Amino acid sequence: MTAEPLRIAVLGAGAMGSFFGARLKSGGAAVTLIDVNRQHIDAVTANGLRVDTDAGTEIAWLPAATPDAVHDQFDVLLVFTKTMHTRSALTGAMHLIGPETVLLSLQNGLGNKEILLGFAEASRVLIGMTSYPADMIGPGHVGSHGDGKIRFWTSDGSDAPQLGTIAAAFLAGGLDCLTDDTVQVAIWEKVAFNAALNSIAAVTHATVGQIGRLPEARKLAHRIAGEVVIVANAAGIPADAKAVHDLVDHALDTHLDHKPSMLQDVLAGRRTEIDAIAGAVVRQAGVLGIPVPATEALRTLVLLATEGRA
Repeated sequence: MTAEPLRIAVLGAGAMGSFFGARLKSGGAAVTLIDVNRQHIDAVTANGLRVDTDAGTEIAWLPAATPDAVHDQFDVLLVFTKTMHTRSALTGAMHLIGPETVLLSLQNGLGNKEILLGFAEASRVLIGMTSYPADMIGPGHVGSHGDGKIRFWTSDGSDAPQLGTIAAAFLAGGLDCLTDDTVQVAIWEKVAFNAALNSIAAVTHATVGQIGRLPEARKLAHRIAGEVVIVANAAGIPADAKAVHDLVDHALDTHLDHKPSMLQDVLAGRRTEIDAIAGAVVRQAGVLGIPVPATEALRTLVLLATEGRA
């Protein structure tokens, strides 16, 4: 007798959530995409989800709906909403969370763990990061070009059997995934990466490759990333400066056409996650008395460019 497939709901089926949903479905999980973007949901329902990768194009057929139209409870709720929408999204999806449901955040930025702990006990809240790129090309159509990784662990630091089960689902979908009890380091290193590339792209409308081709822009990206690592280290998080700078260079050299999520938000007229990324770093730096002039300047420019957006 074969085991039942893992039932996974992706809450926030934008570019990243849709890409991950498709990969998990290809690995054998029973995946439902959940989002409030009716146009995207209707396109996926009617035509399947088109996913462009370096290997080619595939069509993933999987259920997609708004939260109110789904009445099942799931083994895993994979949260990919923007940080500023996490609380309201989970509130609207509480009926999907059963007594054994695991909440997993692979979201950008800081502060997601604290929000998820309001909806499940610590042993069922997993936190992590991913460096896979994804772009929303149009309703029902996403792309992901370049490699990446996934790292996650329980929010309370304990080992748990569901860690291996969920990691196996990612691996079955062809995604590089490890369970990592030092995941806070990986999260801060991703914050450094995002503070650098997302903020520059959001202000300049440049792709990652365009940033990499201009030496001055590449230097600025590394300066911001370095400031974030200094703050993380001062806060007791042993983020590795070399690993962060290598990650930035790798993206600049290989994710050439990728438009970071913050740029995608700017182009779509949406609020960005700048305050959960660079803003969170600036606040922590202020507490610690550490100057972060490049990070603070880019945060201000992004806020200025997106002032008044919902």
